[in-house]
Amino acid sequence: MQHQNVHVEEKPYKYRECDKAFITIGQLKRHQKIHTGEKPYKCTECDKAFVTNGELKQHQKIHTGERPYKCTECDKAFITNGNLQQHQKIHTGEKPYKCTECDKSFITNKDLKRHHIIHTGEKPYKCTECDKAFVTNGLLKQHQKFHTGEKPYKCTECDKAFITNGLLKQHQKFHTGEKPYKCTECDKSFKTNGALKRHQKIHTGGKPHQCTECDKAFIRKSHLKEHQKGHTGEKPYQCTECDKAFIRKSHLMLHQKVHTGWKPYQCTECDKTFIRKSYLLEHQKFHTGEMPFQCTECDKAFIRESYLLEHQKFHTGWKPYQCTECDKAFIRNGQLTRHQKIHTGEKPYKCAECEKAFIQKSHLMLHQKFHTGERPYKCTECDKTFITNGNLQQHQKIHTGERPYKCTECDKAFITNTDLKRHHIVHTGEKPYKCEKAFIRKAHLMLHQKFHTG
Repeated sequence: MQHQNVHVEEKPYKYRECDKAFITIGQLKRHQKIHTGEKPYKCTECDKAFVTNGELKQHQKIHTGERPYKCTECDKAFITNGNLQQHQKIHTGEKPYKCTECDKSFITNKDLKRHHIIHTGEKPYKCTECDKAFVTNGLLKQHQKFHTGEKPYKCTECDKAFITNGLLKQHQKFHTGEKPYKCTECDKSFKTNGALKRHQKIHTGGKPHQCTECDKAFIRKSHLKEHQKGHTGEKPYQCTECDKAFIRKSHLMLHQKVHTGWKPYQCTECDKTFIRKSYLLEHQKFHTGEMPFQCTECDKAFIRESYLLEHQKFHTGWKPYQCTECDKAFIRNGQLTRHQKIHTGEKPYKCAECEKAFIQKSHLMLHQKFHTGERPYKCTECDKTFITNGNLQQHQKIHTGERPYKCTECDKAFITNTDLKRHHIVHTGEKPYKCEKAFIRKAHLMLHQKFHTG
């Protein structure tokens, strides 16, 4: 009789506290425990407790690693047959639960119900520690772990731990190198489906999130919010070791590795090490000479697309960051901040070997190579070595005869833009370096001053 109620959809057992009804009295009793908070079935491996013995048994499979239900289409396995059946709908493409508000459809009715809340705007699950609210109880519980610091899912390859099993699985792909989500437009592949979907917007050109302060638009709303902090100057993530602050928490965490000195990614061509794998991959392009991003206005090419986009601003002349002390303007806010130290005289980066100090840390690191004698960049044409790759590339133009910087006043051409600027002074007659005499170049002034000092 109870089974027949399934076919007629009769649910005679109603709970008076809410509008739910059940086919059997056993289901009603189990449901009542949700309202009373009673969870009599406790796990002996961890501190979790459950309403029913069945839920406890399913949970215990997490500790044993038992996943008896295997998918015949891929290598995934599941704790319950229900989870397997839901998963198999991914392969068949079946999504029987359709939203009446929009064109989205879902694999499970539970997913559809969660989605419906997006249309109502309802967030019934509120955090007692802060003012955040969530669509589902699961998201609330996940959020609460930020307050407790609980990270129960530990990686067996390294010492990292995570709040959710999903985050752990994503992390483990870094160790295995697995990237199962492939783009159909290009040869890129990704660790998560979300990352693939975000990438695909590059091909469609969809950037729905527009900044109201400038003409920039973004693929994700979170990227827009981060960008807007650049306009407000907000940098909420402060380093406890130095006075630097950052817009994003991930930028702070990356910066903190500077203080610890942890650089796990080693170049096989030279002795350089890097904080991030992406930095190593970029660096290796210096050894291979690969520069895939070509400027359409001049013959320059770049390792990264962001470098190309920044370079192209030189051609447009767009410099939105204006110095309030002088008439100089800059392409990036970081360049303006560094420039302003010239006016304040601030030089926070001091050399431990001599009394010199520098505005930028990169300038200090470059200077320190003079003390160590390190010159890692070698010319393949002659035996000269250089402190920076930029100096090597300039030097190599001597061998190739390349002089890309041409004077518009005469037929002379130069290896570097600095040489061209110095040459231009010949045409303007300007002599900016003054003693009782005036000189075109600083070197000429310094030579002259030796006559005074003897």
